[in-house]
Amino acid sequence: MTWATDRLDALIAGAAEPPPVVGVLRLGLLEAWGEGWARKRWEPQPELMNGDGSMFGGYLAALADQMMAFAAMTVIEAPSAFRTTDLQVRFFKLGRAHPLLIEGRVVARSRQLISVEVEFRREDGELLAKATGQQFLTPYPS
Repeated sequence: MTWATDRLDALIAGAAEPPPVVGVLRLGLLEAWGEGWARKRWEPQPELMNGDGSMFGGYLAALADQMMAFAAMTVIEAPSAFRTTDLQVRFFKLGRAHPLLIEGRVVARSRQLISVEVEFRREDGELLAKATGQQFLTPYPS
């Protein structure tokens, strides 16, 4: 176990306070994780939708960034921290006000970078969007 996996377990158990941005942006937390992956189910709120009832793409990018972080935390070694250095989102279908299954997977790792893919799917399995990005490893702050 590392500081990061201990933190993931504490978040799932409700024993840790998430950063304020999680509440402000209504990102929610993760539901499950294993080495190299993390996932959650997320329900959009009406006030987070575009005027036509579709999902706001920038908001999905914020969810992708969060899920990239959760996935990276499953493989990070102590005493490292990380920062997002790249994030790209590709949209395949228009998202509406339906629950999403969001899963992040580590696809590559080096001494300095963790590369992650995040998929956004409806509960029926339809792929709505896919994000890719990288986390740059930094020394853990003391």
